[in-house]
Order: sequence, then C-alpha cells, then structure tokens
Amino acid sequence: MAKKSKPVGSVGTPATVAAASAGVAYTLHSYLHDRSASSYGVEAAEALGVDAGRVFKTLVVKTDNGLAVGVVPVDSTLSLKSIAAALGCKRAEMADPGSATRATGYVLGGISPLGQKSLLPHVVDESVLSYETVFVSAGRRGLEIELAPDDLVGLTNATLAAIAA
Repeated sequence: MAKKSKPVGSVGTPATVAAASAGVAYTLHSYLHDRSASSYGVEAAEALGVDAGRVFKTLVVKTDNGLAVGVVPVDSTLSLKSIAAALGCKRAEMADPGSATRATGYVLGGISPLGQKSLLPHVVDESVLSYETVFVSAGRRGLEIELAPDDLVGLTNATLAAIAA
C-alpha cells in the first residue's frame, strides 16, 4: 500500500488561497513526489491510497477560441473531440507546455484548476458528481486539495460534460 495522506497546515498556493477566499471547505494532502513518476495523477492516487477515479488531472488545450482547461480522472484520457464540442469549438489539441505554464502560473504536473493566473474556460468531466469529494492538484507536485465536486465546479465556473475517454 502507498503512503497515507496527511493533512497539511495552511500551505499558501494560489489554489488554496482561491478556495479559502471563497470560503470553501477543503483538506490538503501531501505526499513525497517521485521525480521519476511517469504519471503525476496516478502517482498521487497511489500515494494517497484513493481510487484513481476520484483524483482529477488538469489539462490545458488549445482551441480555435484560445486556451481552455479540461479536468478529467487520472485513470482516463481527455477526449479532444468532446471538449471541443463542450466549448462550442470545431477542434481542440493539447496546448504546448510553455503556453500551459504561462496561462495557469503552475508547473506541469502541478497545474491546479483553482487559482490560475488567467481566467480560462473550464470543462470538468461529469463523473466528478459520482463522488462526495475529489482530489485535484493544489498547485505543486506532491500536494493535492480534496474538496466537494460542486465546489470544484463553482470555483472554476466550469461546464460539466462527458469529456473523459
């Protein structure tokens, strides 16, 4: 079994500041990040000992209308066709890493849907509603924020759609 999560004191990242400022209840969980991990999200699920369906990854896409964000479970992939449709666009492709980092203010593997530098359109996979709480990056590798799905959707002003494949 992987390392157990441990609540962390008040760690100030833009994600935690956004949640706290909105009065959203959340719990922080930290784990020792393995630099050789090939999937940050799966690593987080294993380290925290939770179902991978409850841990969501944040992916930045480029559409004909600009950058946008898809939030899907770490054990799935983002359907570019589905996110484009949810955003009312003809097509979407993964944004280049530099654009994703500049737009969100976070490093790859630590991009949080919360507290991003730029206000981007967000689409959260509708499977989020299957859980009482979910986990997303809290803004750095090795740090996850656990919150209610409705709070995730509300804080990001997200559209809910079936975007996971």
